[in-house]
Amino acid sequence: MARFAARAAAIYLRAPLMGTNYNDIAGRNLDRIAALSDGIFAVAMTLLVLDLHAPAADLIHDNGDLLAAILVLLPKLAVYMMSFLTLGIFWVGQQTQLNCLAHGNRELAWLHLTFLFFVTLMPFSTALMGAFIAYRAALIVYWLNILLLGAALLTTWRYALHAKLTAADMPEAMRRNVERRIVIAQSLYAFGALLCLINTYCSLAFIVLVQLNYAVAPRVLGLRKL
Repeated sequence: MARFAARAAAIYLRAPLMGTNYNDIAGRNLDRIAALSDGIFAVAMTLLVLDLHAPAADLIHDNGDLLAAILVLLPKLAVYMMSFLTLGIFWVGQQTQLNCLAHGNRELAWLHLTFLFFVTLMPFSTALMGAFIAYRAALIVYWLNILLLGAALLTTWRYALHAKLTAADMPEAMRRNVERRIVIAQSLYAFGALLCLINTYCSLAFIVLVQLNYAVAPRVLGLRKL
């Protein structure tokens, strides 16, 4: 709390040097963006599980009925786990970007709000995918949600570089690696979506492998560098 107060005070003390226009000082505090992001990600991740419901008690008469009902839930459970990984990966990506910045501005704040808007759509696309897991249209909607998240995150990074908002001591390699990681990930997701031409289960299986790679970052076959 003390760190936040000190940072806020420093920003407003510098305000006269930046100009008296409201838009010149709006959105400079990165801690506020991070706090809002944490809250929205937490809510979105929690909403994902609301689509999972225990089997109705009046339909269960023995262990066989219960196991059969659980098997019916497996596709929704798989999509839930995949979406949780998705949001976790994008949360880490956004926090990494924020850690590389010296300060923000009004435009960057709104770009991050746009990114968070796509985060809030994740429970809907997940529910759609879980309910219609065999339909290509549901898979395409789900992939588009991931694509929009990646595009928004890439836009925030490119804008931060263009507006010179990054920390002065940030290594040059980091500038390239952040963008490279997003582009490679989105290319893999697009390939996974294309697999729906075979069937949606192939698409989802490939996307899960991509998610696990970015979540675990294994030290084999150069996968950690993707």
